[in-house]
Amino acid sequence: MTYASPYPELPENAGGFLSWLGIGRQPRPAEMPAVPSATVAEDASQRARRHLLEQISAFLLENGLEVTAQNLVTAHGIFSGLNPGLRRQVQAKRESGCPITQAWLDRASANDALDGEQIVKQLVSQLEQGIASFSRSTSNARSATRTYGDALAQHVGQLEASPPDAGMIITELAQYARAMLERSRKAEAELRQSEQEAASLRRNLDRARRDAEVDFLTGLPNRRAFESALERHRSEAAEMGEPLCVAFCDIDHFKQVNDTHGHEAGDRILCVVAKTLSQISGEKCHIARHGGEEFVMLFRGASTEEAFELLDNARAELAARKLVNRRTELPFGQVTFSGGIADVFAYPDARLALAAADEALYRAKEAGRNRIVLARKDS
Repeated sequence: MTYASPYPELPENAGGFLSWLGIGRQPRPAEMPAVPSATVAEDASQRARRHLLEQISAFLLENGLEVTAQNLVTAHGIFSGLNPGLRRQVQAKRESGCPITQAWLDRASANDALDGEQIVKQLVSQLEQGIASFSRSTSNARSATRTYGDALAQHVGQLEASPPDAGMIITELAQYARAMLERSRKAEAELRQSEQEAASLRRNLDRARRDAEVDFLTGLPNRRAFESALERHRSEAAEMGEPLCVAFCDIDHFKQVNDTHGHEAGDRILCVVAKTLSQISGEKCHIARHGGEEFVMLFRGASTEEAFELLDNARAELAARKLVNRRTELPFGQVTFSGGIADVFAYPDARLALAAADEALYRAKEAGRNRIVLARKDS
């Protein structure tokens, strides 16, 4: 007995796509666009990283929080499980219907912060790695999706080129294939957007890291940046046989300036001193604001005597200026600073050299201020 096929006779140019679907003749390898594994599913670790990044991004955006290094670290602690106490606080805040503001987050994270500079660096590093991994995965998935869509588009073209009398099955298959192609192109567009978002997040993280190492008032590097530079230059100078000196400088009677003229005027004095010291900085001399009215400098390739001459000239230049408060037209009086200098290689490590420079600064203050003092060799 002979059975009739339930399908109409198909045109030759539809064979490739139908064979790929398992209808008609056996498939040939050249006609089968492989479905990339990257478009089907990501492995568990990729999904976890993606989910963590999405949670962090949503938290910052939904609450109107800036993308700063501290906020990224705080959000990572909340959603990675590293800071369960803060996570519970955030959850309680949400359940109460109260907004999560920057001020509240700063207080909450300060009260329940993860201690240690190394932990912060580790978290930022993990976040960077997560962003990089997410970006690579998204890029690979988009590339595979594009290849898949191009192959699918060829078969859609074959089906749509079929003669009008090809039958209902061909029309339906063409419609189904066209819908698949549209979904593929949509997925490709979404993956491209995810790539752009990952790149934007990476740029924001880079900017946040730079901002975290800059003193916003004076524009100088801050203490964290200086300590990193000190270790790097100490290693390089030791390898090249260059001298290296460190100096602490402190504005004299700064509290009196604030008490007499106000903190805004005090900030301007800080900027004046920062600019004075910056004039002697360069490729071999680095300056940073160490905190408060204190600055720290690194002299590479200069002996303690040479560093003393440079710093003392800057001190004398500032002391000779007649500064006036522009808001009140009242003179500030003589503005001076004191300093202490130490030879970094005269001590077992850089921290001991910093301590010696600080001790020399103290002696300069005790001796009457407005002077530079060299650290004792036995200090």
